Amino acid sequence: MVASKTDSRVIFLTYENMRPATTKARVIIYSRPGCHLCDEAKQAIAAAQCLDEYTLEEINIESDAYLLKRYKYDIPVITIDGVEAFRHRLTSKAFRERLLRSSGGKPAFPT
Repeated sequence: MVASKTDSRVIFLTYENMRPATTKARVIIYSRPGCHLCDEAKQAIAAAQCLDEYTLEEINIESDAYLLKRYKYDIPVITIDGVEAFRHRLTSKAFRERLLRSSGGKPAFPT
């Protein structure tokens, strides 16, 4: 158990708060058509060779006015379990390491 102090409140983080080892991470890539950096990011994610560890959803920022305003000049943005993990560029090695870290250092399924 780890204690962290925030705004005079103590927040306890436990192993129970982490994603269960049998649950895949949810990866979202915010992109738009014609984005070459988005294509490169998708290639890097695929090259990480850890498809059994996550589900991937791609969201076109042009489909939502809020997303377009928020990410217009910052795509791709990749989130893992709702937390921004990468913006603009990533490598397959960095993606795999971040994915593993988000699962508490354990693969979701035996490899």
